[in-house]
Amino acid sequence: MVDVRAGALRRRGHVSAGRLLRLALCVVPLVLALWWVTNHRAVAREGVLRLASADPRWLAAALVFTCLTWVAASLVRQGALPDRVPPGLLLASQFAAGAANHALPAGLGAHAVTLRFLRARGVPLDRATASVGLYSLAKSVAKTLVLLAFLAASPAWRLLGDLVPDERFVVPALAAAGCVLALAATLLAFVRPLRRPANRLARSALSDAREVHRRPARVLALWGGAAAMPLVQAGALVCVGSSLGLGLPWQHVVLAYLAAGTAGGAVPAPGGIAVDAALIWTLITLGADPTPAAATVIGYRLLTDWLPLLPGALVLSALIRAKVL
Repeated sequence: MVDVRAGALRRRGHVSAGRLLRLALCVVPLVLALWWVTNHRAVAREGVLRLASADPRWLAAALVFTCLTWVAASLVRQGALPDRVPPGLLLASQFAAGAANHALPAGLGAHAVTLRFLRARGVPLDRATASVGLYSLAKSVAKTLVLLAFLAASPAWRLLGDLVPDERFVVPALAAAGCVLALAATLLAFVRPLRRPANRLARSALSDAREVHRRPARVLALWGGAAAMPLVQAGALVCVGSSLGLGLPWQHVVLAYLAAGTAGGAVPAPGGIAVDAALIWTLITLGADPTPAAATVIGYRLLTDWLPLLPGALVLSALIRAKVL
């Protein structure tokens, strides 16, 4: 009798701890969203004032491109995974992942949300992790190819010569990257607890990549979505710039977004801060005046990131409560 009561108390304690943890996970995204808005209220106010005087038709078009960004991300996520997942829940998870990205740098927030979503759908951890790696690889490769295509097609690349770093920056950066790779290779070669899971993850990643590329629908979703994502993001920037009178051809704006995203993405700062700084400087280099260039980037960030932040946090909390994550 005593053992039965003790077991019931332990189970009740586990349930209470689980409820508290789930409640904390539901509340944390909202707290982070409010914290972010509070710490950036001056910039947000400036962006709202700029957008208040903008052309509403161009802003509506920018909102359409912003929504297409989440659709493209969902396509790439599904294309990187052989298993089929519910498309509606996948789209909701990618919308919620945008809010998580403001808390962690280098897209780690979105990857963490997606990993939880896939695990809740019954995908094993190694395969879910492998799909995140394939997603990141496809995005990087596709964005680079799109950038090269624009560089080849647009004469504006000549104006970007001043933005190319010289050897004083390139040599230390390459040396640091080489040291990181050498350290990783050394750890994997001599630390057995790391080598075994790394080998298992590599085998799973190669197996899933082969499986995905045997299916034309997955290939189209993976690479088509990866190529479309930077284009729809740049399309939103073009629309915001047009609404504010930026005065640059759309080809130059797209090229500026691709070039600045590639350069600024190497700096793991949360919320796209490094990308914004690089984007303003690139727009000025391509011929935009500093004031409308800064206003365009602030308006773009407000429209695509900060306005969806609170709704994204609410969706994230709802998905956690519904045990989707």
